[in-house]
Amino acid sequence: MFLGILFIPMILLSFLITLLVTPVWIRRARKEKLTGKDMHKRNKVQIPESGGIAVLVGFIIGVFLYISVKTFFFGTEVNLINILGLLCVLFFAAIVGLFDDLLGWKRGLKNSTRLLLLLFAAIPLMALNEGTSNILGIDFGLIYPLILVPIAIIGTTATFNFLGGYNGLETSQGILIIGALSVVTFVTGSLWLTVISACMVASLIAFYLFNKYPAKVFPGDIMTYTIGALIGAIAIMGNMEKIAVFFFIPYILEVVLKLRGKLEKQSFGKVQKDGSIELMYPKIYSLTHVAIVFLKKIKPSHKAYEWEIPLMINLFQIAVIIIGFILFL
Repeated sequence: MFLGILFIPMILLSFLITLLVTPVWIRRARKEKLTGKDMHKRNKVQIPESGGIAVLVGFIIGVFLYISVKTFFFGTEVNLINILGLLCVLFFAAIVGLFDDLLGWKRGLKNSTRLLLLLFAAIPLMALNEGTSNILGIDFGLIYPLILVPIAIIGTTATFNFLGGYNGLETSQGILIIGALSVVTFVTGSLWLTVISACMVASLIAFYLFNKYPAKVFPGDIMTYTIGALIGAIAIMGNMEKIAVFFFIPYILEVVLKLRGKLEKQSFGKVQKDGSIELMYPKIYSLTHVAIVFLKKIKPSHKAYEWEIPLMINLFQIAVIIIGFILFL
């Protein structure tokens, strides 16, 4: 009864707010010419960007409702400081992402500037001494809050947007990973984290309706940075670093492939006259390139299309999550 009252209104509110705000943002962004090219369409149509702001609005309102219910109806402030600290992390990550969006993905912030700014996003968790310093039987002491926590937040935040560039990919990946983490938090008894992660999943599902192929809006770094920061924060605050790292395997592989291209190669493919996608480079520099090669091999037509590439990566992510559940739960 308690869980039903606590969970359902926040999740529904986050979903509905994002569902209502997203089309408003689409119209306003188009009017203000805050748009970008859809790289995998032959006519390179202009699509409204930074739609992740609608996700953030829906998520925040859902979490605030949760805080209100805890405070006014149940008279408890348990985990309240943790929730506010988590929101500070996400706000700062979102601001950095917004800077990147406004400057444009080609120019954006310098890598050194981006990493420095994201370091500040980790400060709330460092100040609250979140997480447990004992990992794999080793007590890291002050090394954990002062070094490992910022590395985790910077790592997940900066790399989540490495795997993108295809309609619906970043959003669907966020739904899968945060959804899986919400199951883990529920099983391990961190119910406040379950509510927060479920609010984000609900917001992402609403946004996905506009972001899936063919996309009506792009999420922008404001969303990818927020999702990445949330993944890192849940791992730390829920003391579930091992399973979170396992769920993040696709992104670890993506970082390796991007480093192969000296962080200069993009995840995009080359659009053909029939709308199919070919490799942009002679070598593979992204999991999206792996998906293109795989699809061309298994399909009788030997062609890969844009909507199929996120599907292949999502299936890989689901397989990783299932294996993670078997190994760690």
